[in-house]
Amino acid sequence: MQRNLLQVAFLGAVLSLMAHASTISGKVAGVPGVSVIYVEAIAGKTFPVPAEQPVVAQRHLMFQPHILPVQQGSTVEFLNSDSVAHNVFWPSVGGNKKLAHNLGTWPQNEKRAFKFDAVGAVPLLCNVHPEMNGYIVVVPTPYFALTSESGEYKIENVPDGSYSLAAWHEGIKNQSKHVDVAGDAKADFTLSR
Repeated sequence: MQRNLLQVAFLGAVLSLMAHASTISGKVAGVPGVSVIYVEAIAGKTFPVPAEQPVVAQRHLMFQPHILPVQQGSTVEFLNSDSVAHNVFWPSVGGNKKLAHNLGTWPQNEKRAFKFDAVGAVPLLCNVHPEMNGYIVVVPTPYFALTSESGEYKIENVPDGSYSLAAWHEGIKNQSKHVDVAGDAKADFTLSR
């Protein structure tokens, strides 16, 4: 019995060391507002689809949140919270116009859902209110973060390894950099228009 307990404890310690997870943190400078920072695709690695379905609300004639990062394969619900009808459509996903889609128009308190299988920025628009816009940023891994307004970010539980880290910001071309993660890592970005 004692030998079995020691074996279980040893196995637990080994698995704990193998599954060591770290944090990537840093700051995005040079542009105002929030950015999305994410680990790009990892060769040979797939990730389970998140069970949680994030919500983009149409409230006060705005998409809220204005920018929503989600993992590839996520289903996003679109909720009309206004007393007027709204429409949701996007002209492309990651610049690919073949992935354009229109969810239609619906009244207050109704939801429509869509599963995002393609990676890239999804510009959200409303045919009824052309001043409305927002973004869903579909990323290939579960390792991502939305920066604070001042540009700080933290991506937790990243397995040790070498990765390509990308920064997305509204209206700016993506920027990528190499980062080695072995314990906590730091990666800053300076973006410009």
